Amino acid sequence: MRIVIRGGTVVNADREFRADVLCEGGKIVAVGERLEVPAQTEVIDAGGQYVMPGGIDPHTHMQLPFMGTVTADDFFTGTAAGLAGGTTTIMDFVIPNPQQSLMEAYQTWRGWAEKSAGDYTFHVAVTWWDQSVHDDMETLVKKHGVNSFKHFMAYKNAIMADDEILVKSFRRALELGAIPTVHAENGELVFQLQQALLQQGMTGPEAHPLSRPPMVEAEAANRAIAIANVLNTPLYIVHVSCAESLEIITRARARGQRVFGEVLAGHLVVDESVYRHPDFDVAAGHVMSPPFRAKEHQQALWQGLQSGNLHTTATDHCTFCAEQKAGGRNDFTKIPNGCGGVEDRMAAIWDGGVNSGKLTPSEFVRITSTNAAQIFNMYPRKGAVAVGADADLVVWDPQGTRTVSAKTQFAKGGFNVLEGRTVKGIPSHTVSGGKLVFCRGDLRAVRGAGRHIERPAFSPMFDALNTLRENAAPVKVTR
Repeated sequence: MRIVIRGGTVVNADREFRADVLCEGGKIVAVGERLEVPAQTEVIDAGGQYVMPGGIDPHTHMQLPFMGTVTADDFFTGTAAGLAGGTTTIMDFVIPNPQQSLMEAYQTWRGWAEKSAGDYTFHVAVTWWDQSVHDDMETLVKKHGVNSFKHFMAYKNAIMADDEILVKSFRRALELGAIPTVHAENGELVFQLQQALLQQGMTGPEAHPLSRPPMVEAEAANRAIAIANVLNTPLYIVHVSCAESLEIITRARARGQRVFGEVLAGHLVVDESVYRHPDFDVAAGHVMSPPFRAKEHQQALWQGLQSGNLHTTATDHCTFCAEQKAGGRNDFTKIPNGCGGVEDRMAAIWDGGVNSGKLTPSEFVRITSTNAAQIFNMYPRKGAVAVGADADLVVWDPQGTRTVSAKTQFAKGGFNVLEGRTVKGIPSHTVSGGKLVFCRGDLRAVRGAGRHIERPAFSPMFDALNTLRENAAPVKVTR
């Protein structure tokens, strides 16, 4: 199947230029002006529009068993919703139970993901430690193309990783050429604050942000960065939500530490007032961790993207319906944590970033696709409109508008944190694997069409780091 996208402006992370884009066999085979194409080539008219690499959402949870229930979106419905929003690749999380084999959990997630409509790849969480975890990490890196490992510093008595696990796993990741990632919240502080609030009679969603104030996140981010610094390990911090965490990341980067920051689209445009909504279903629908913050944090996060101290944008897509959220009606700690967004991430960031002048179109591409591809070693297969890259493309209509609503979204769960927001700048067409899968509101997702993407280890960078460490002169102590 051949597709040519004609008359658009190609936008990559480094530049914009007018060109046609020809796709065949799932790859981009030509990029240039007025391309001559064979007969029986499907033509997409991109006049007046941008042609960009398909979005990469580096943080999703499809079909996740969590807090006694399972997310509403499985790998088919979740990736299909992503395609409707211009996201062609997701990075999901394998989360083993404590004492569960990493390989056993990984195989379970691989089985669930076979129904995906778009491409997918995995981070694997380290939730406990023994020799088998040490060994499974090597198997995952060398045989299954996993080059990132997740660590939850929150969720005490469940999947929280203590400092011993962090040190051992970070060191092992460095040896293997993988990058550690962390959910940075001090789990002990969260637990103690939750109990104190409940004892005070605060049982509703309004207590959720009070149990997870910005400094709870900042302390954990600082601790993870310090551990990574001692071990000389790169670090990726997921869903940075507050100015305090950004400041810590910025300082670490200024002194040369390799730290990457991710921000969620929701944290850029939604504030904490939602938790005081009089309708429990609305307030509970916004419960996620870290929580939405006061408006001043939004400005700081936008500045983090502009300055290059935050690098990727994600959603933490983790959908639960009202009935599932209602399990915490009398105890906010039992409300399943999670919100959607994979369908709306790119439009929300374009509307809030490009339309306001905070971002250029190339910067938009960088934070919605290219940076994730580069950080997690999928570039230039992903994240670029270039010959030889996967034919994952979004044709972007900068004048198109859409009012976000749970009633019209493709994602499941029946709730949307951006409900009622009108966005300007939306995908008109999405191409995934060289096939047209979304065309002006018509979603043509195919169950099982998505491919698993293996990500090689970072051998050159990590070899260099190890060489520096091995060749370092011994420290002499004098008295």
